[in-house]
Amino acid sequence: MSRLPRVLASAAALCFLASAAQAAPPSDFDAFMARELKTSGVPGIAVAVVEDGKTTLAKGYGVRKLGDAAPVDAHTIFPIGSNTKAFTSAALSILIDQGKLSWDDKVVSHLPGFQMYDPYVTGEMTITDLLVHRSGLGLGEGDLMFYPPTTFTRDEIVERLRYLKPASSFRSGFAYDNMLYIAAGQLVAHTAGESWDDFVRQNIFKPLGMSDATATSGEIGPNVNRAWPHIRTGGAVRGLGDMKPMVGVELIDNAGPAGSINASALDMSKWLQVQLSRGVLPDGKRLFSAAQATAMWTPQTLITTRDGPPGPLGDTSAHFSAYALGWGVRDYRGHRIYTHDGGVPGGVSTVLVIPDKHVAFAVLTNAEDPGALHAVDNALLDHYLGVTPAVDWPVVMQQAMEAQATGALAAMKSQPAAQAEGPAPSLPLAKFAGVYHDPWYGKLTIANGAHGLEVNFERTPLMKGPLEHVAYDTFRTRFPDPAIEDAYLTFALAPDGTVTEIKLKPVSALADFSYDYQDLDFTPAK
Repeated sequence: MSRLPRVLASAAALCFLASAAQAAPPSDFDAFMARELKTSGVPGIAVAVVEDGKTTLAKGYGVRKLGDAAPVDAHTIFPIGSNTKAFTSAALSILIDQGKLSWDDKVVSHLPGFQMYDPYVTGEMTITDLLVHRSGLGLGEGDLMFYPPTTFTRDEIVERLRYLKPASSFRSGFAYDNMLYIAAGQLVAHTAGESWDDFVRQNIFKPLGMSDATATSGEIGPNVNRAWPHIRTGGAVRGLGDMKPMVGVELIDNAGPAGSINASALDMSKWLQVQLSRGVLPDGKRLFSAAQATAMWTPQTLITTRDGPPGPLGDTSAHFSAYALGWGVRDYRGHRIYTHDGGVPGGVSTVLVIPDKHVAFAVLTNAEDPGALHAVDNALLDHYLGVTPAVDWPVVMQQAMEAQATGALAAMKSQPAAQAEGPAPSLPLAKFAGVYHDPWYGKLTIANGAHGLEVNFERTPLMKGPLEHVAYDTFRTRFPDPAIEDAYLTFALAPDGTVTEIKLKPVSALADFSYDYQDLDFTPAK
């Protein structure tokens, strides 16, 4: 793994963290950001800060794309990923204010064809349940229907919810999912008589004056002021190696209500203003009512908390954590905060509100580097809370990322593929070839070509490539695009030697949970 040399902290770079609670952005924040970019290797970051209803910072740092001098500025649009979820919650709030819905309404009463695996859950699931990650679905279950980019439509995704087997009982615990936010977006569309995209543009972006924002990546032309996505490749797994621009922007517009909004720092400052005002627009009108503002921030699902490692990261561990309607609720150093992270291919973001300080901010990045993201947001948190002694967050988070990488490499060494090729498969390769079917994903084709087995995930154009034998009846993918996480495929055989099932799991210990290979169960197509 290669990285930029660690930059040691200086007293000047940390002075803003050691002062009393502030009512303005740090005076040396530009120097801090320059050091963070150098330490992490992230090409560009944009930051928006709102205090007492006024934007006190909306600024870009670094460049939009490595190898290109174009700078990030206040109008550069970044993908905000799952911070889109709060917009979907707000869209539903607007419809509730209009008297068209209620949070306690059953989903089946408003969304024709909605069906979960369990009939009881189908009949009992409320609109609130769609947004709070307590449906019983497993972490990221079903995400392979939209990422890597697929040919599924939103309607198809909602229709296939009925085939996702629950990992736990209904309302028994927290497990983050995207599928039901897609359903929530389709509920918005069915109720409003227009697409989720159009509703968000007309009823949120327009009244807020979010003039740079787009509801989907598909709207963005080639010459727009946009941040280009970056990832680390060249190491043992995605996330390790050199920072590089991705080949292109991956479109996940079919998951729009869960994570497709793009916005600038100026856009996000306007979104933060309406959050701090609890729904009141600058002209005194309301985007959503006070009652809906309260509903969106009311904790619904408890999240298990754990102590962090000794040191600065452990000092910021939450004692209480819960999920509300598109927002996380937790404590940070004794203060209640509302926050959410977002991640899409090549970029991560965070939004954070500190109600008792009347402060909110957003951090947007153009690289998959949560360490850099949280170095900035922890520094801002500590600044506005007057935390002493100073914490050198760029170095602390860089160390945390390095420790994570070390753990991932150790895990890789224990994987079968890291050893010499194991015992031969039970069957001639041609016997593994065929068409296989999973109830929610659909079709998988394995062909025996001139150079061995090849796999094709039929609904995911980028997931097509050779299969490499590992040991016994386990193979692994070698997708041509290094940005796609590879998977192990293990074939189960009947006594007569025919294939009965294929089970999968990610190769990488760092694979994002949206690569939910483990939730697939392929059997020979009838």
